[in-house]
Amino acid sequence: MNMRSLSLAYAAGTVAALVSSVALWAAGHFGVTAKLHVGIAPVLTFNWLYPRLVIGGLWGLQLLVPLSRGPFVRGILLSLAPTLLLLLWIYPFHDGLGWGGLRLGLLTPLLVWAVYLVWGWTAVLWSRSTGL
Repeated sequence: MNMRSLSLAYAAGTVAALVSSVALWAAGHFGVTAKLHVGIAPVLTFNWLYPRLVIGGLWGLQLLVPLSRGPFVRGILLSLAPTLLLLLWIYPFHDGLGWGGLRLGLLTPLLVWAVYLVWGWTAVLWSRSTGL
């Protein structure tokens, strides 16, 4: 592993975080999350976006783990760790929103996974385009 691989993996995770964060913001802004009865509708501000970009970059380091799968399956696999961390640790213990964030709505786990699927697929495609 070299600095080039580390930086490309981090960059792929950061770009993917930007794409998935804007997708989540758009879902809230245009009422998709409200129609799903999920109480997630972030405001697109620097203070909301910045930590997601940094953490997304760190999650991107998963791209350095050799998985001989196609981009579709690899994106799914990469989405699992951040999804499970949010649903099983951050929402219940840090934010007090119950297991899976169910206090935000019954479809919260599905929405969260969808956002991280966008992240995973974007990260894989971006990393492939850079030769990682």
